[in-house]
Amino acid sequence: MFKGGMASMMQKAQKMQQDMQKAQAEIKNLTATGDAAGGSVQISINGDYLATNININEAVMDDKEMLEDLILTAINDAVGQISIASSEKLKGATGGMDLPPGMNLPF
Repeated sequence: MFKGGMASMMQKAQKMQQDMQKAQAEIKNLTATGDAAGGSVQISINGDYLATNININEAVMDDKEMLEDLILTAINDAVGQISIASSEKLKGATGGMDLPPGMNLPF
């Protein structure tokens, strides 16, 4: 009886690992665009949290400090979007179980 239970548990862990790998591959393909000041600054990042595009409206280029703040806001917006999407994909792969960041299966 114990042997069968252990085999079942290993199969479930293997399936979870496969689902995690699939989710991680999907996360790498994500793209999010954060914006600030109604789209005056837009920054796109991918699932690896690398910036892939930046668009700055000329109207906000006169004020250096404001532009710096808008860039930070746009980056943080995009990072937040990727973070939420990543969490959702990983929750689906783990059956709703939250794993600590960076933790991979098998344990």
